[in-house]
Amino acid sequence: MRQDDPVHIARPETFISIDVETAGPNPEEYSLLSIGACVVDDPDMAFYVELKPVSEAVDAEAIAVSGLSIERLSVEGVEPAEAMRRFDEWIADATPPGRTPVFTAFNAPFDWMFVDTYFRRHLGRNPFGHSALDIKAYYMGLAGSSWADTSMRVLSPLYLDGRDLSHNALGDARDQAEMFRRMRGTARRGSE
Repeated sequence: MRQDDPVHIARPETFISIDVETAGPNPEEYSLLSIGACVVDDPDMAFYVELKPVSEAVDAEAIAVSGLSIERLSVEGVEPAEAMRRFDEWIADATPPGRTPVFTAFNAPFDWMFVDTYFRRHLGRNPFGHSALDIKAYYMGLAGSSWADTSMRVLSPLYLDGRDLSHNALGDARDQAEMFRRMRGTARRGSE
């Protein structure tokens, strides 16, 4: 195949930083409680929603981390199908025509499994396709580090001036975006 074959021409990408807060460790048993997202290179272009729980299963540690109230969300949360419809519309608005949205997260497998499950369950598709960029793995490749050295304890002093994540999904999405921007800057300088 030729290099200029349309199949091999990459579309420009829009990296979207995503964080979720949940009622537990997996979407089959536990509810997705909040989604925060922002465009990595424009963190003011942001999305946030809190969802109505779909099950009563709760992991006490997960709830303690997020500080979200299952009781409050049961009354005030957005129905999951509506929340995912809104998120889908925001992704379309945040991704310029001709560009591909790229799901970007810190420990992407966790956030991905909830977002993918909810999109497929409620919309029948996932606007991100079937892949995600993991910031932890990106750093591991960039630095040649061990997996243990991709923890927030190690990376926050390098890329977030030592601050901790807030465990508010939008705040964390913005912090992850900053971390990823700074890592990409390091990678670009290293390749010059």
